[in-house]
Amino acid sequence: MSSCFTELAQQYIGGEWRPGTGSWDIIDFDPYNGEKLASITIATADEVDAAYRAARDAQRAWADTSPYARRAVLERALRLVEERTDEITEVIVAELGGTHTKAAFELHLAKEFLRESVQLALRPEGRILPSPADGKENRLYRVPVGVVGVISPFNFPFLLSLKSVAPALALGNGVVLKPHQNTPIAGGALVAKIFEDAGLPGGLLNVVITDIAEIGDAFIEHPIPKVISFTGSDAVGRHVATVCAAHFKRSVLELGGNSALVVLDDADVDYAVDAAVFSRFVHQGQVCMAANRVLVDRSLEAEFTGKFVTKVRSLTVGDPRDPRTVIGPVINASQAEVLSGVVEQAIAEGATALLRGTTTGNLVEPSVLTGLPADSPLLRQEIFGPVALLVPFDGEEEAVRIVNDTPYGLSGAVHTADVERGVRFARRIDTGMFHVNDGTVHDEPIVPFGGEKRSGLGRLNGGATAEAFTTQKWISVQHGRSAFPF
Repeated sequence: MSSCFTELAQQYIGGEWRPGTGSWDIIDFDPYNGEKLASITIATADEVDAAYRAARDAQRAWADTSPYARRAVLERALRLVEERTDEITEVIVAELGGTHTKAAFELHLAKEFLRESVQLALRPEGRILPSPADGKENRLYRVPVGVVGVISPFNFPFLLSLKSVAPALALGNGVVLKPHQNTPIAGGALVAKIFEDAGLPGGLLNVVITDIAEIGDAFIEHPIPKVISFTGSDAVGRHVATVCAAHFKRSVLELGGNSALVVLDDADVDYAVDAAVFSRFVHQGQVCMAANRVLVDRSLEAEFTGKFVTKVRSLTVGDPRDPRTVIGPVINASQAEVLSGVVEQAIAEGATALLRGTTTGNLVEPSVLTGLPADSPLLRQEIFGPVALLVPFDGEEEAVRIVNDTPYGLSGAVHTADVERGVRFARRIDTGMFHVNDGTVHDEPIVPFGGEKRSGLGRLNGGATAEAFTTQKWISVQHGRSAFPF
């Protein structure tokens, strides 16, 4: 087992590794075999306070540091990730049950986002604007917000922590990171270690491993952070947004989804099957952009369904350490139980199980369901696991209506032989992102990423990230003399 789990099972506050002082421990388990990876005494609200104070105190000098010097730290962090790929892969496989394919996908994106953060350090630009007053000059500065609080999820913890942490640091902010309790090393301590070894000044990045049962809303209520970047469920995101608004904080929310992959009547069926299987079952379906619903024009339903079920049946379920495994364990027993309940509910509502997987421990085999009634709540909610819902439709109008009939609006995809037909279709869908002739699961460093409706608020990546983690300051200079009315 990687030494990360013994060496890094601590809080990281003010540039020091130290145990938490809470009254209980978070136990980090391997979701595949149940092996105990680490025991971490949780951080208290006092330690959250210490972390935010450390970030605030270190940030002032960091903001005044040349962006070229900040860039150099990001460059070293990127090199360390490249050098430690095998070690990080081992952590991803052990801590969250990710397959080698999933780990490679996560690491590829993490490196791409670090490369973008290197460039982001130099991106903020000021402006000089004209004034109607004679002799006046208006200067518009883009400055760091100060301190950013980051709450990351369990499904892509290394990537989604870095996605906020790295650009926030590059732009001159301090950061306090709270990783998910199920992935404290991949989503927290490992990120801190990389930046520590890259030469980031102590205090600028802090990691608190804790639980709301211990700290309540202290992480988001604290007066120091000006922005909270949260990735997780829409239910928790709603609470985060409410608390932030009450405390005059900005929130950036990347929440759940109920994406659809749509197969129109002129689609390449074999290609659409490949895209749909990946979009539904990558990382056991524990992806916010996953294709919960696969919509197929009725003229292609029989052909598509047969090929889809055959391909899904061929997916290897098992030990994520085995390079042949496509579907490893879901994150915990509670999630496995929820997924079994989803399949049972669908069948009770009248759905047909074309493939009904069994559950062994946290291993949930794929299920493919069809024939759900149009009013089934399962068609409108996020299903975070390897359960595919096949939905036939008659013509584009019905497809658009079905796709939009959900409170979520994150991602989606459409397959067609006519690209512009696909674009026209995509423009009618109420989502933040949509893809023509591809899968639903995509993220790129410079393209604004985010959702509509319950799928989130704000955008990240590239210029959107610069907007999220900086603010504008107007300074006017009167070179002459103003005339005052009294």
